[in-house]
Amino acid sequence: MINLDWLQTYCTLVETGHFTRTAEKLAMTQPGVSQQIRKLEDHFQTPLLQREGKSFNLTEAGHRVYQQAQVTLAQLSGLEVSLKQDDPHTGLCRIASPGSLGLKLYPSLLDLQQQYPKLVFDYQFAPNARIEQLLAERQLDLGFITRPSQLSELSAQVFAKEALLLVTPASCNKPNWQALQNLGYIDHPDGAHHANLLLSANYPEFEQLEQFRLQGFSNQISLILEPVSRSLGFTVLPAHAVAAFSEPSKIAIHHLAKPVDETIYLVQRRYQQLASRFKLVSQIMQQGLTANDN
Repeated sequence: MINLDWLQTYCTLVETGHFTRTAEKLAMTQPGVSQQIRKLEDHFQTPLLQREGKSFNLTEAGHRVYQQAQVTLAQLSGLEVSLKQDDPHTGLCRIASPGSLGLKLYPSLLDLQQQYPKLVFDYQFAPNARIEQLLAERQLDLGFITRPSQLSELSAQVFAKEALLLVTPASCNKPNWQALQNLGYIDHPDGAHHANLLLSANYPEFEQLEQFRLQGFSNQISLILEPVSRSLGFTVLPAHAVAAFSEPSKIAIHHLAKPVDETIYLVQRRYQQLASRFKLVSQIMQQGLTANDN
């Protein structure tokens, strides 16, 4: 019989790509990690890693063992969950999303926690790539990203759509091309992506964000509209971030001729069976996204 600890160590090594980080994550020594990998290779009587100095690549056998190990460990995890008392109103939920989405979702989850105090939420605001990394490293249960997942060990499904909005200072009544040129752009981590989606659909003059003078940058979702409200530039943001701004009278929200939505994907580890509380949590989040959108 194969040792499950060896499989867990091997999967963690593949996902972190580093012996030292694997040892830290599993509270082991680095020689202990190496020893378990050698035992796994001895069990299968074939190399799983092709070592190149301090780095490594998976052999063909290594890829096959990793894929099967994921399924096996996930099935055993699901069995463990099903054998325990699975109270849908109790337990820790580790979730992450981009900032705009979090502004909308997190209050809904806090409402749920007030109703069921034994539900506890660990909610992180993070960009797409970081959310995928955290899921792959088993540090999250659910994630939301705004593009299809790029990691094979994750599964994604369309969860909702969020409108992208052009936002200018309140004094800008007609956001024609020249008005936007005069204002300049307030950038943010997804600024180029959002501008490309919305502006290319509505302004034939648009080719790239660099056509606008850069007027500022912020990576704090709650502060991106602050310079816009002070007439320092315009920006493009998802609707939930715009709705959360504390001084709406100082900005103008423009619904352009060709509306553009950003797709939101719900992402989790492939083959992972989640506890029953996540069904309730997902329902509440979906309701939170659609409530008061109009």
